[in-house]
Amino acid sequence: MIKKFSLVGVLALLSGCASTPAPGTIDTAAVHRNLLVLDTHLDTPINFGRSGWDFSARHSLENDIAQVDLGRMADGNLDGGFFVIYTEQGALSAEGYRDALAFARARSETIDREIDKFPSLIGKATSVVDAKKLSTAGKLIAFKSIENSYPLGEDLSLLEEFYRNGVRMAGPVHSGTNQFADSATDEPKWNGLSPLGRKWVTEMNRLGMVIDASHSSDATFDQLIELSRTPVILSHSSPRWAFDHPRNLDDKRIRRLAEAGGAMCMSTIFMSSMKMSAERARLFERYEHIADLTVAEQSELVLQWRRLDQTEPMWATSFDEYIAALLHLIIVAGVDHVCFGADWDGGGGIDGLRDISGLPLITERLLAEGYTADQIEKMTSGNVLRLLRAAELAKKN
Repeated sequence: MIKKFSLVGVLALLSGCASTPAPGTIDTAAVHRNLLVLDTHLDTPINFGRSGWDFSARHSLENDIAQVDLGRMADGNLDGGFFVIYTEQGALSAEGYRDALAFARARSETIDREIDKFPSLIGKATSVVDAKKLSTAGKLIAFKSIENSYPLGEDLSLLEEFYRNGVRMAGPVHSGTNQFADSATDEPKWNGLSPLGRKWVTEMNRLGMVIDASHSSDATFDQLIELSRTPVILSHSSPRWAFDHPRNLDDKRIRRLAEAGGAMCMSTIFMSSMKMSAERARLFERYEHIADLTVAEQSELVLQWRRLDQTEPMWATSFDEYIAALLHLIIVAGVDHVCFGADWDGGGGIDGLRDISGLPLITERLLAEGYTADQIEKMTSGNVLRLLRAAELAKKN
């Protein structure tokens, strides 16, 4: 099925139906349902391979820790996005790189296996054409991305290996400064990109992969914008206007990103202090290895996690504060340079928007603010597809 309708078209389709809204009102559920909605940073692969866990089922926050599954993708009309190959950073050494590469390769293969289990529901995409074909066929869309290029070590030829295996977006760095760049949340070493990091940018452009600046320091961001021949994305970041944190982007840089044709994908994280108590850190460590736990151990982890949510929620951000930050981002960047990447299954989710089933609430608020369905669809998918297309066109064989 093709899911791209203008707001006028949606209202026309609904006219004469018993559920037609009263004159002067908008059926926001119908508008959201007919948008193409992509999320640029899904950490859901951490759950792939769990004993007894079914990606195609509809889980709930009461009985599971995951925020994304195929059942709730239907509930929230999340048509797909970028499933993340995240690798925890270790030592900047030959041994550290070797272990990280083995992990990243395995995670990439795990994503492929999980998606291949449900061919009637979801398919792998490596291009804008693939995404549109899957949407037209009524299937969900699975891109792949790399969060933290640390597993590449000092061998940039490995980028091409991951490209051949379907990766179309990558960021140089995560929470720790590495061999490619300075992180936003670590001590600087390179004053931005390292010499190897500059070569990484060139190789990303040559392959036709979108560069992701989330987690990069301000200096790294500035140099990515300067050096990249194609527009840069921030797959899961928040505006510094909402909360002064180095992971967030200031208004001046948001404008620079937009001027360079890029886009910033609104996250749900770091719009307040992060409550990372010793207990939460312990649970996160267990969650990192959830695929190795028994069903009983998984259930106990969920119980402890939700119990802690009641007494020590990780974020103090309300849904209204999230919407205020989103509206600020739209005003600063413009509708052509905003997208969505909530950091689902990677620490994202706030009060009022705990999992992807709540996505229609965002569309409802944007419609109430006067944005049209066409404008909203630019933000839910159009801008991301534009950046993908730009990278594809710039690819050098």
